[in-house]
Amino acid sequence: MHSIHQNIQSVRQHIPSHVRLVCVSKFHPNESIIEAYESGERIFGESKVQELCGKQETLPQDISWHFIGHLQTNKIKYIVPFVSLIHGVDSYKLLEEINKQAAKAGKVVNCLLQMHIAQEETKFGFSKEELLEVMESGAWQELKNVSICGLMGMATFTSNSEQIRTEFCGLKTLFDQVKTTYFVDESSFCELSMGMSDDYQLAIEEGSTLVRVGSRIFGNRVY
Repeated sequence: MHSIHQNIQSVRQHIPSHVRLVCVSKFHPNESIIEAYESGERIFGESKVQELCGKQETLPQDISWHFIGHLQTNKIKYIVPFVSLIHGVDSYKLLEEINKQAAKAGKVVNCLLQMHIAQEETKFGFSKEELLEVMESGAWQELKNVSICGLMGMATFTSNSEQIRTEFCGLKTLFDQVKTTYFVDESSFCELSMGMSDDYQLAIEEGSTLVRVGSRIFGNRVY
């Protein structure tokens, strides 16, 4: 068994300086997060609101918390005060609700729009058509308490690396299209969150700026 510190060192060897590492700490105890923190990591990803809130209260305050799970509208208000980035905004309705709760809290919340790029039905997200329809409507520009910082996607769970590469490449192409059409003057629209423990190197090759790595750092989850 390698230590978390050793795991991070080996993952870091494959991550260029312009790509940020999100240590996916969901279902792992505070002690594991502290070990990663002491190795220099500051960005941690959680997918359950209750677990995230508990950790945020008890762990160092300079941690940047990313919410990477499927977010339910009734739970948004709990994470709005401190969350750095919400990766999985998978509907316009959810974006509106985050905006509403952020306005109440006097915050602007950074969000990524989640695209459905995989072949599995189970993954959430906008289709390309839905995303372009939302962008074209322009209504999102009225949402003053959310900042759309980019796109996020999860590739199909498969060992076929060509398929994964094609899905990531398609997402990067869409990101570039949306950037040049709707956010050309917005420097904040710059994030492409794609790649996890098994495919983050492919994702980086295809233009990812944020990789979400869990099991490769923390080992298998304790449920």
